[in-house]
Amino acid sequence: MVAQERWREGLVEDGDEPLVRLLSWQGPWPPDDPDANLKVDVAGYSQADPLTTLGNLARSVDVPVGALVRYVLARWASGGSEGLLELGPSTVQRMIAEVERAEATGDDVARLEAYHVLRQQLAWLGQGLADPDATYPQGGADPVS
Repeated sequence: MVAQERWREGLVEDGDEPLVRLLSWQGPWPPDDPDANLKVDVAGYSQADPLTTLGNLARSVDVPVGALVRYVLARWASGGSEGLLELGPSTVQRMIAEVERAEATGDDVARLEAYHVLRQQLAWLGQGLADPDATYPQGGADPVS
């Protein structure tokens, strides 16, 4: 499967609501992949079963697990800079390490390389902000009355 089509893997067309198959993924990716940081996280978190926690929460609060999955995905994916805080320390640590590496080298080439890495990370974090009408087709993230 070509990389441009791989994003569809796990999507199922079924009526009005999208269905997504939760896939465990371990790679591979090339050593010079500009998205390697994300892919390392995807591979690491792929070992966990999020439905254990979400299933317990769904039973506890009497909300369908599918609604909770949609809530978690929508909130995380569309949170913009808020997503950075919710990603946990791993993303922040990688960003700091990139800046520290560049500053330790002390030259403008290393700083420019760090800028490009940080730019890509920030672009990824801001994906939900790029097209708010598509992210919030109902007109916003507020609860529906």
